[in-house]
Amino acid sequence: MGSSRVELFEAIRRDARREDLSVRALAERHGVHRRTVRAALASAVPPPRKQRVPVAPKLDPAKPLIDAMLREDLTAHRKQHHTARRVLARLVDEHGMAELTYSSVRDYVARRRPQITAEAGRSLETAFVLQDHPPGAEAEVDFGDVWVVLLGSPLAASCSRSACRTPARRCTPSTPQGQEAFIEGHQEAFKVLGGVPTDKIRYDNLRSAVSRVLFGRSRTESDRWVQFRSHMGFDAFYCIPGIDGAHEKGGVEGEVGRFRRLEQADAADDARRIDNRVRTVGQDFAAEAPLLRPLPSDAFDDGLWLTPRVDRYSRVTVRQCHYSVPAKLIGRNVRVSLRASEVVILDGKREVARHPRQIRKGAQSLVLDHYLEVLVRKPGALPGATALAQARETGVFTTEHEAFWAAARAVHGDAGGTRALVEVLLLHRHMAHGDVVAGLAAAVPVGATSADVVAVEARKIAALRGSQPITAAAEPAADRPRVISLTERRLGDPAAVIAGLPPDGRPLPSVDAYDELLARRPTSPTPAVTSSAAGASLSKGHP
Repeated sequence: MGSSRVELFEAIRRDARREDLSVRALAERHGVHRRTVRAALASAVPPPRKQRVPVAPKLDPAKPLIDAMLREDLTAHRKQHHTARRVLARLVDEHGMAELTYSSVRDYVARRRPQITAEAGRSLETAFVLQDHPPGAEAEVDFGDVWVVLLGSPLAASCSRSACRTPARRCTPSTPQGQEAFIEGHQEAFKVLGGVPTDKIRYDNLRSAVSRVLFGRSRTESDRWVQFRSHMGFDAFYCIPGIDGAHEKGGVEGEVGRFRRLEQADAADDARRIDNRVRTVGQDFAAEAPLLRPLPSDAFDDGLWLTPRVDRYSRVTVRQCHYSVPAKLIGRNVRVSLRASEVVILDGKREVARHPRQIRKGAQSLVLDHYLEVLVRKPGALPGATALAQARETGVFTTEHEAFWAAARAVHGDAGGTRALVEVLLLHRHMAHGDVVAGLAAAVPVGATSADVVAVEARKIAALRGSQPITAAAEPAADRPRVISLTERRLGDPAAVIAGLPPDGRPLPSVDAYDELLARRPTSPTPAVTSSAAGASLSKGHP
């Protein structure tokens, strides 16, 4: 997909948006077929087409020679600068490049001379002109780094600030130069603002949007960025590189530093007045919000799609970080949507894992549930599993799990007890985490070490929750329903008193009374007819 085709689609969508032209009129204006116009109006992303094998033009060997001539002009008198005809003449006379044409040399010189001038840092004195910005028409974007403390560790995060006066900022652990973070920040800002600027947004020369900076304001934009702009319906305005262009979006340049210093920046900013204006920022935005262009009905997928292979540790590697998937996918390729704050993994069209994005090289995000089928066969691998350590750190593997595991190993041994724990962990796949934890809290004190007991108790708690949510921690211990397994309790500790039952003062049962039946004899002889009748009946029933 070439940049020219992406830009063509953007131009068609822009003309349709601004002038409400028909399909025929757009096709005539851009010199394309009506099918192309309909495709552009349907989606900002051009359909894929067969890639053309690039062929090096005849001018390629001459380009370094032309660049050298143009660099000589930087120190020569302006009347001695090379014209395109003089460049062609030198290439033919000095290097024997007679196959070159004047038009190809002329076009290259016209394009390359400003670039070389810019690379040398040559610029003219610049005058500043005051500007008025219509409400709802423009916005500005800038980026900076802020330091936050996450789980006790300092972490560098990137903060973006959008909109001309009303702030809409987004912090992400990934660098804003990552295109997925860049586009996600825009979408979040547009949601906060409730719309899209009707004209343009001002930018620096960001690598996530600009693949190459040319002379002045000319840019080569990345295809993905052009597709996003075309989808949302706004234009980009790129400031002059360096300090000379800082004034072109001065309204946002100092905002990142102010946001670092204000904890309640959002609420405080509504009451702020810019310069000596009468109205506050909040009042200005209340008048500006209805003028914004509505957000598109369909969302733009801001993720970067990748297709890594699952390794033998049931992980995929994305940007030098590792993320777990279900063990059944080992050896297969999966689809990964790399986003600014999370990583979504799909097997075909089915989501199989979702992780917070890791930013440190070699970091791992492992989910214990992904390894349960393996741990049933290899229970000895659980105590030292990295996934278990992470589950403990995040609080997914609770003290109730630990207590059940210890009790199960005491009754069933290490391997059997671990398998019982794995059966409990499998309950989390179709039951709420809090319900399972509450079931463990009810089962462990009475010595139950069966996943079935935990499941029954968890279902009771889920049924009681109904319209009024309850938790194991909030429920009084005296009112909590309990399942008592007498058999497991006796097998585990025969001498223990059955917890939860009142003391039984009754004497132990005896069969002594039944022994009297052995000494008794009939008081009268049995009639013979009775025996005959019984025998007849037996004979009749069994011939």
